[in-house]
Amino acid sequence: MKNILKELRESKNWTQKELSIKLGVSTRTIISLEKGQFNPSIMVAYKCSLIFGCPIEKIFCLEENYDNDRKEVLR
Repeated sequence: MKNILKELRESKNWTQKELSIKLGVSTRTIISLEKGQFNPSIMVAYKCSLIFGCPIEKIFCLEENYDNDRKEVLR
């Protein structure tokens, strides 16, 4: 699953550690999520949605929707 978690995190000038604390997960989880190596639980995805103020499907998306969603959210 593609995602724009790294771009959103960097737009807030947060470190991976800071985001991990906000989400209640390990730094390793953040690294894996950002690399697309791990799909988030519904709770982690929901917390990301709340923290960044955008729908889950705009942060985490299917590959075919990735480019359009990324452009829309990062405007």
